Amino acid sequence: MALISKKKLHYPIREPLRTYLQHYDRETPLPVSYRDLRQIGGSFPLIDRQGHDTLWETVFYEPQALRELVTGLTQVYALLKTGSDLSFTEHLLADRIDYCRFGNSNPFRVRIVNLLNDNHDYFYVKQADASRVYGLELEHLLSPNRLSYLVSGDTLVEEHIAGIPGDDFIRTRLPQQHFNQVRIAKEFVKFNERCFARLLGDMRSYNYVIVITPDFEDDQYRVRAIDFDQQSYEGRKTMYLPQYFKDNRPVIDMCSRLLKPEAIRQYQTEERVLMLRRVRLERYRLKALMDCMRHDELAPAAKVDQLKAELNQHHHTTAFTRCASMGDVVRLNLMLMLGPAAGI
Repeated sequence: MALISKKKLHYPIREPLRTYLQHYDRETPLPVSYRDLRQIGGSFPLIDRQGHDTLWETVFYEPQALRELVTGLTQVYALLKTGSDLSFTEHLLADRIDYCRFGNSNPFRVRIVNLLNDNHDYFYVKQADASRVYGLELEHLLSPNRLSYLVSGDTLVEEHIAGIPGDDFIRTRLPQQHFNQVRIAKEFVKFNERCFARLLGDMRSYNYVIVITPDFEDDQYRVRAIDFDQQSYEGRKTMYLPQYFKDNRPVIDMCSRLLKPEAIRQYQTEERVLMLRRVRLERYRLKALMDCMRHDELAPAAKVDQLKAELNQHHHTTAFTRCASMGDVVRLNLMLMLGPAAGI
């Protein structure tokens, strides 16, 4: 069973990564910072429809501060969704701000309401952290998903990723028999492969969502990561394999029951080929990102050494011994899993 050792250390964004973000339009001045949102006047627990504590708190502010925040947050949402066009802010309203003390990033979640039709959406404001940014960017480049996020100084803004939380899906839907369980099992195998290839850790069931897409004969599923705090930070190899987390056990048991070993190998190969194609499409951008990552500090030296030793054993090689940083480890792991054609 995989266990998180301690709360993750914070790693600031250094100049090379900042330059990369500017070049690819990920950095822009924002009217509201994470520090502004920390000026909380009070809070109360946010309870879900079933009466359970969500671990989020709805926060409130002094009237003048709230007016300034509401205006600024609607502009942040417009920047995230529509670029520099702020004309849509006239019919947008930031009507609720939630705060989570649980986890590494202590995020704020902002609910935006469209006053023309009462439709609502969310986005998140967090402390900008280098490993979290690398996690977001690797997800954008190597997964089948595209992500919208912005950085401004020490503030990170992320779009909301819609889907059924993994823990809710396992608890309420997995026991049901009316959906295609083989397709869920297949997608979890692929998700497991993606996480390990790019060394994204801590994919416990509440850190990913299940996205369901109706098809003409049956539903399609995709497993999407929603938390990137543990990008290449831990020293234990099992931290990067969702199959080893206790709360994912019901899904793993289903995979073992429904999928033969040759089918699992097929799905793993399929995902590696898809990742390799994405690498080829984004070769120069990925190389620029890896060049930044290889010279950044993203984990304590002891964790880097532990992971190097465990990946040497996993891949039956000694090549990881020569890695000088966690970025080197990620790059080599990708090359070994995707093949020499990855060329990063």
